[in-house]
Amino acid sequence: MSTETIAGSWFRYFPEHYLWSQIMSALINIAPMGGSNFHEIDQVGKRLAGKEGDTGAWGESWAWMADKTLALAEAEDKKGHARTAAAAYVRCAIYRFNAERFVHPDNPEKADSYRALLPHYEKGIKRQVPGFERVEVPYEEGPLPAYWLPPLHPTGNDPAVAFFDGLDASKEITVLWGGLALRERGIGVLCIDGPGQGEALRLRNIPSRHDYEAAGTAAFDYLDAREGVDSARIGIMAMSFGGYYAPRIAAFEHRYAACLAWGAHFDYHEVWVHRRKVLEAGGTVSSSAIWQLPWVLGKPDMDSAMEKCALYTLEGIAEKIRMPICITHGHDDNIVPVEMAHRLYAACGSEDKELKIFTVEDGGSQHCVNDNLPMVRGWIGDWWMDRFGTGG
Repeated sequence: MSTETIAGSWFRYFPEHYLWSQIMSALINIAPMGGSNFHEIDQVGKRLAGKEGDTGAWGESWAWMADKTLALAEAEDKKGHARTAAAAYVRCAIYRFNAERFVHPDNPEKADSYRALLPHYEKGIKRQVPGFERVEVPYEEGPLPAYWLPPLHPTGNDPAVAFFDGLDASKEITVLWGGLALRERGIGVLCIDGPGQGEALRLRNIPSRHDYEAAGTAAFDYLDAREGVDSARIGIMAMSFGGYYAPRIAAFEHRYAACLAWGAHFDYHEVWVHRRKVLEAGGTVSSSAIWQLPWVLGKPDMDSAMEKCALYTLEGIAEKIRMPICITHGHDDNIVPVEMAHRLYAACGSEDKELKIFTVEDGGSQHCVNDNLPMVRGWIGDWWMDRFGTGG
């Protein structure tokens, strides 16, 4: 039996492997948004039974399902079943993204796998979301790739939210997690891969930086210049590791109208000190492989990554936030303790601030509430709808 302490009551597909279970939970939870199909996930799970921790088996199994779902998409396309094909194209891309989850970045297969999924994902989403665009956001180290999702019923003067990822997600994921929910509520969404994220990291070698307001300013400038966007109603949001990024941006880029941290951070270095100990001891309570941090931060090894990570703190920074802010967190988050949310809330300088801790009684309480994404994305979508008065 595992010696790891895991808080909260939640469904674990692999009871003795937290990380694999966390990923499976997130995948199951994006089924209502079109990112997966439970039967397909379960087929992969059955192939992986008894192989917990075998990263090769993980990659092979998800690549198998990605290929299988792509074949379905192409077959339905030939029959003229455009909507069925579109749904399968999106799912095959998400499965392929998960196939490269534990492939080391030194292995060219990682970038190749991600590069291969992009045209399929974009083909599927474009059919499902009228007005969907792939865009490039000007940025000092080279343009940042992003997707633009217009409001469901554009008025010509609509609010918008810049939505950044976390440590190991991408814009393909954030579209499903929150982008579609905001769009349905009358809000345009820029799902963007910032420095150290998704395509910007995998295909453009742009690492993360602690002064993330540089990327936040680039996103605001893009939205501010976009026709049909109300410049007075542009918000900033980010998930997971982005719970550091979004408040950091809010502290320095005061043109944003509001901020939401989807999973809070206050001292990222402190979190990784604990996480490193767990991973090096063979534990699985984490959101990623141990090499993920050096790769994201653009450092050659864990020691140098930890040195850079010391800069990722909101101590003395959160006090500079003046805009309305909402901080969300799962009460039983095993990856980032709920204490971080309380510390951020206490330090935040905004007079208009809200702290929402999701519990088991609410329906989900894990990291970013990925054990009940349909519930939390609806709550977050409604928060933005109320904030911007769209009445969607």
